[in-house]
Amino acid sequence: MDKLWLNSYPQGIPAEVDLNRITSVADFLADACKEFASKTAYISMGKSITYQQLDELSLVFAKHLQSIGVRKGDRVALMMPNVLQYPITLFGTLRAGAVVVNCNPLYTPRELEHQLSDSGATVIVILENFAHTLEQVIAKTQVRHVIVTPLGEMLGTKGHIVNFVVRKVKKLVPAWNLPQAISLKQALASGQSQSFSKPSLTPDDVAFLQYTGGTTGVSKGAILTHRNICANVLQAEAWIKPAVRRGEEFIVTALPLYHIFALTANCLTFLRIGAQNLLIANPRDIPNFVKEWSKYPVTVFTAVNTLFNALLNNAEFAKLNFSTMRVTLGGGMAVQRPVAERWKQVTGCALSQAYGLTETSPAATINPLEDLPFNGSIGLPISSTEVSVRDDQGKELAVKEVGEICIRGPQVTPGYWGRPDETAKVFFQDGFLKTGDMGYVDEAGYVFLVDRKKDMILVSGFNVYPNEVEEVVAMHPAVREVAAIGVADDQTGEAVKLFVASGDPALTKEALIDHCKQYLTNYKVPKQIEFRPELPKTNVGKILRRALRD
Repeated sequence: MDKLWLNSYPQGIPAEVDLNRITSVADFLADACKEFASKTAYISMGKSITYQQLDELSLVFAKHLQSIGVRKGDRVALMMPNVLQYPITLFGTLRAGAVVVNCNPLYTPRELEHQLSDSGATVIVILENFAHTLEQVIAKTQVRHVIVTPLGEMLGTKGHIVNFVVRKVKKLVPAWNLPQAISLKQALASGQSQSFSKPSLTPDDVAFLQYTGGTTGVSKGAILTHRNICANVLQAEAWIKPAVRRGEEFIVTALPLYHIFALTANCLTFLRIGAQNLLIANPRDIPNFVKEWSKYPVTVFTAVNTLFNALLNNAEFAKLNFSTMRVTLGGGMAVQRPVAERWKQVTGCALSQAYGLTETSPAATINPLEDLPFNGSIGLPISSTEVSVRDDQGKELAVKEVGEICIRGPQVTPGYWGRPDETAKVFFQDGFLKTGDMGYVDEAGYVFLVDRKKDMILVSGFNVYPNEVEEVVAMHPAVREVAAIGVADDQTGEAVKLFVASGDPALTKEALIDHCKQYLTNYKVPKQIEFRPELPKTNVGKILRRALRD
């Protein structure tokens, strides 16, 4: 497909980014910390750290990792929400030459065990609220070094109060026992006296294993190299350059940093341009979130549709001062037109939509960050990125013809960790990645989503794979057949619905939901359950999810 989208590029955005500028994410960090040393980098619960402090603390953590035997290419798991401990340990891990394995703090023991075992992580940094989950599975993994950090550990004297409230008042820290664990402060104290050997990192070295599902339901580690991540940061930087000012932006990060959207967009791209970054640990607490927002001159905000909607439905949010707002970007799930239009009405700032996948680091298409009416498109292919719409045989389709959206560019993963068979399934021979999403490109080069080819369910921007849910439900002795599909949901965009054929008439919906909660993160737990005597099947006995959607 001709790059017709280039004709629609806003002025100043290049067709290609200079990939010769790529070294490593660690070097990107060092450059930013040097340029913006005295400026605030991150703020959490009223406590801030400068770029210089981030540089110093992350280096000390890197030294600690090396002192306990972590070498280039070793995997280090991070399992925490948006707190100061995250960027410190993230950049420290990368500076040590290790690979970051991001873990959702809400994982059940089953989910955590799979990810730790599959990645081969030998070190984990985990918020103490979730240490009890790790305790249940650590013996079945290769993890040998555990750093357990209390919520308030980096907050100074205020941290003692925060920890007391979390532990004693709100009782949010279940009892845990990990004899080998040390605190992050102990790790940093250890690192102070250690030497540092700067690893020789190349663009092709692995930076992250970002876990994502698949039509098989097995969570796979998408390999994201330093080249992938740095390229996407350069692409995003080029795209936002006309709309932002180096060293002057203030971004709110409410989406979790362990998710690829906030990781690349908020944590890395805006760090590179010297922004201040307000970390929100619990965005579900909308009143407190709005209260935090009110304290700062916010210029940039990224979120998913459900979070935009939740803020708009809070009466106090509309009272905030939005005069400094310059950029609002939605991704992770489709932005709904009524939400975008209402957002513009309330804040005065247009809501632009972007699109990507874990496998594309994630940005692939973004709408111009201009004050334009919401167009329903997922945007234009960004610099150095090609989009091809293809049929099932791989034939490229014409403008406005609907097919599978395929992507090629320097931000695209080389494949899945330890799964060459799965890697082969998602690539054409010419290097285009099959996204599993159906859509088309219009005459101006804008890309539009139509439907998902995969059976994936998108709940608040998080992927839920039916096979995984079905496997868990099938573990219940009273379940004979099960199928999971996505259904529309006002709060989360989509929700999981189960169809169940049971051999036990006494089985209730409540019992099945309780069963699911033992093995699945909350957003994967079914919201609706329908019992049927039989489920529709193909002539070879495969359950037809498609028939259940009709």
